[in-house]
Amino acid sequence: MTRLMLAVLLTTFSIASAAAQAPGTCESKAVGKDGKELAGAARTSFLTKCKRDACAPKAIGSDGKPLKGAAKKSFMDKCEREQA
Repeated sequence: MTRLMLAVLLTTFSIASAAAQAPGTCESKAVGKDGKELAGAARTSFLTKCKRDACAPKAIGSDGKPLKGAAKKSFMDKCEREQA
């Protein structure tokens, strides 16, 4: 019984830590090749591209087809604001 409880406890902690790291916000990924955080225009450009890339696959209508035109723009704007 104690082995089962220990296994459940370890599984819970591993899932929780993986969930905390999985989303990987764009801010945490804004690191240059040298390992230092990006700053200024490079950071702004990286964050914009990262948010756009994160939202693009989600831009699908209720019919299962990709959104186009104003609907896509509206969705992307809202999604990118929520990514912050």
